Amino acid sequence: MAERSQPSANYRSWPVITALTIVSLPLLLMYVYLFLDTVTVKQADALLPSGLTLDHWRFLWQTTEGKANIWQVTVNTLLFAACTTSLVLIVSSMAGYVLSRLNVPARGFFLAGVMVLHAFPSVTLIIAIFIVLQMIGLYNSLIGVILVKAAIDLPLGIWLMKGFYDTVPWEIEMAGVVDGASRFRVWRSLVLPQVKPGIMALGLFSFLSGWGEFILPQVLAPGNQVQVLSVYLAAFLADDNNYDFNMFKAVGVFYLVPVLIVYALFNKYLMNIYGGGSKG
Repeated sequence: MAERSQPSANYRSWPVITALTIVSLPLLLMYVYLFLDTVTVKQADALLPSGLTLDHWRFLWQTTEGKANIWQVTVNTLLFAACTTSLVLIVSSMAGYVLSRLNVPARGFFLAGVMVLHAFPSVTLIIAIFIVLQMIGLYNSLIGVILVKAAIDLPLGIWLMKGFYDTVPWEIEMAGVVDGASRFRVWRSLVLPQVKPGIMALGLFSFLSGWGEFILPQVLAPGNQVQVLSVYLAAFLADDNNYDFNMFKAVGVFYLVPVLIVYALFNKYLMNIYGGGSKG
């Protein structure tokens, strides 16, 4: 009976698949044309390219006058995204456990305050942050913008990890305590493996958020030595003298590739985001 129902279920899914394909096809064609424009030469009034070229990718081996080196910018972006992700994961994994398991005074008030902080867009805080970073000497530095980005992402990370810890049954921790393990050992060896999908999902969200961040680096770290890819890409639009739209597209594709790689490697953890601890 189950074998007969399977073809019927697949048949019912075809309209949805067809509709999604039709909707996604224009986006797919746009990305194909975007890539083709970075490796071809085409006249302004022509529909089809007239030849192949790698000149639009010359920023990889030749530093454009007045702009930062693309590899230094890429390293800055990786450091910014990776350090932000590490801070968010470390603090959220510990704070979420404390708020889920320990009887912290005024825990409800603290959780409400965390959500209120997350409700404020970073743009509304940018002037105050700018003044603070100037006062403490961290303006125009990667360390300053990393700390700011991590602080802004922490409320969501804490709430997400608390939700995952809430799904882990108490019996697992009690068994470790009975066996003589310390509270830290129980958390590290027994509880953390149970919330691995949440940690991976939070790490992926934080990394992609840091990789695509523009406003904070643009305002708080605008110098060429600490520039990130989003600011580097935006600089092409502001350069009226040496405007090269095809190179702008090439930089955009270069900016996109690491995101696709990271998503391809870790998307299974997003699919298991509700796969935290099991009851019983």
